[in-house]
Amino acid sequence: MQKVLAIVGPTAVGKTSLAIELARQLKAEIISGDSMQVYREVAIGTAKATPAEQQVVKHYLVDTQSVFEPYAVTDFVRQAREAIAEIANKGKLPLLVGGTGFYVNALLNQLQLGEKEEQLTAVEPKWQSLLDQAGPQKLWQELNKRDAKTAAHLPAANSRRVLRALTVIDRTGKKFSEQQKEIKPRYDYLIIGLNAERQEIYNRINLRVDQMMEQGLVKEANFVYQNRDREQQILQAIGYKEFFPYFTGEKTLAACVADLKTASRRYAKRQLTYLRHQLPVTWVDPLNDPAYLTKITEKVEEWINE
Repeated sequence: MQKVLAIVGPTAVGKTSLAIELARQLKAEIISGDSMQVYREVAIGTAKATPAEQQVVKHYLVDTQSVFEPYAVTDFVRQAREAIAEIANKGKLPLLVGGTGFYVNALLNQLQLGEKEEQLTAVEPKWQSLLDQAGPQKLWQELNKRDAKTAAHLPAANSRRVLRALTVIDRTGKKFSEQQKEIKPRYDYLIIGLNAERQEIYNRINLRVDQMMEQGLVKEANFVYQNRDREQQILQAIGYKEFFPYFTGEKTLAACVADLKTASRRYAKRQLTYLRHQLPVTWVDPLNDPAYLTKITEKVEEWINE
């Protein structure tokens, strides 16, 4: 079975820099496991590896789509599997890096939801109608009635996944959480997770937002805002919609920046919750353990030689 190494963790913890260092040591190439880094038109808010970093190590699934093109987890799984095969054919190690836990899970394991494309790309009209008429909270409440375990891991704001879960429940007659028990690994994988004390992560998130502002995040957010009436998956991303009240004159820029920091911190918490409950992760602390890189390297080498 093909080996795949994965680096996961909350936003701003340092996944990109670690991945590049490991790729150098292990002769690996990187596949982005982030649901938003595929979009060409946005780079700052999605925290892509810089062009210089991408020159050091080849990256896959970055800048492959337009924000105006439909893109689902099934597209990601298909493209990532192709990338893994390409990397393996070179005799190199596929290195999956990202914080979108559901995408990582769908690729590494044969999730039934990820295997049935028709269940992902076409939702039941009644659920779409409920979302349009009553909003995401009401939609989430319906999922909570039918599958509380799945609802506990899905925020109401993530209406795309709530729609999918309800659709699959309707079409299969099974709870989504029950289907996850039937998953089988697609690859021989090892998942390394980066995490630290919560306040340290929050401090890094706040700093990253400040850096993004310096890099021109408002201009990027304005592009999304100006095209908000067009179908865009990027509208689901944290980092853009938080500025819409600034563009309409409802809030100051400082207030929107504060909102973005709050939203990013909450997202980090949700990322960790998903990773801890859904995937077998070996956790390390890159901020407080001076030997963390040595520990990771030893763990990876042991796994490679199994």
